[in-house]
Amino acid sequence: MSIRVEQLTKQYESGQKAVDQISFTVEPGQIVGFLGPNGAGKSTTMKMATGYLSPTEGTVVVNGFDVRTAPMDVRRSVGYLPEHNPLYLDLYVKEYLRFAGSLHGMGGKGLGVGVAEVIERVGLGQEQHKRIGQLSKGYRQRVGLAQALLHNPPVLILDEPTTGLDPNQLTEIRQVIREAGRNKTVLFSTHIMQEVEALCDRVIIINRGQIVADSPLSQLRAQADGIIAVVAEFETDLADAQVLSSLPGVQTVERILPGQYRITANAATDLRAAIFRLSADNNLTLVGLRQQEGSLEGVFRELTK
Repeated sequence: MSIRVEQLTKQYESGQKAVDQISFTVEPGQIVGFLGPNGAGKSTTMKMATGYLSPTEGTVVVNGFDVRTAPMDVRRSVGYLPEHNPLYLDLYVKEYLRFAGSLHGMGGKGLGVGVAEVIERVGLGQEQHKRIGQLSKGYRQRVGLAQALLHNPPVLILDEPTTGLDPNQLTEIRQVIREAGRNKTVLFSTHIMQEVEALCDRVIIINRGQIVADSPLSQLRAQADGIIAVVAEFETDLADAQVLSSLPGVQTVERILPGQYRITANAATDLRAAIFRLSADNNLTLVGLRQQEGSLEGVFRELTK
């Protein structure tokens, strides 16, 4: 039931390496968040793990099956929701799910029961007799999640499964994923840090095709506690933002908006006093200064800057 990735590489004909010799394992019963900025290699890795893309080098073994030598067994073992959810918009929800189930070899009474159960599970009861094209983006995501769960696969690979969901839907779908994670292997990508904190046992962060962190969530939280961040707002844009980087203990300086900068440092550093003195010494008009608590978002920024 596990996912095992070893020295996995994907290089395109252009020479671009979307994924560069990454290795990790996801065990049964784990919910692992797969994070990274846009273009980091998350979706490419997931596509290789489902057999949708062929690796250039390395191996992926899913539920004991190698994606190169047993691709159909891998596909039977996986429930996959891709980043861009492909749906037949002219089909009715229930009709589409019956079709998806038949592709996995489901039929007869078992198919009908399975469709009814998954519709209830993901909250599509009131929408099941509508055409998919009539649904909102959030409900289309639910349809995609339903087809991934329908054949009761041991492994779930979900690429941004909560895109387009409102806050109420988020809570419901998180609960579905949490329940699935009790007896399945779950790898999912997201940009929502609250989702990571709500669901994950472990986090893998990828940047520019390489893994830059693979830790239990508790360790990343501890790392977040060691970072302090301050947002400083000046009357005008700074001619040279490097003046902020020169402050003792500063790790990163990020321009958020014209005149507004986010500065991170070790938690032992008193950034606010240093920025105030710097402003006075350099005749800068400081109009706002607020401190942010350490967060997973801060750790993510540090690892993917």
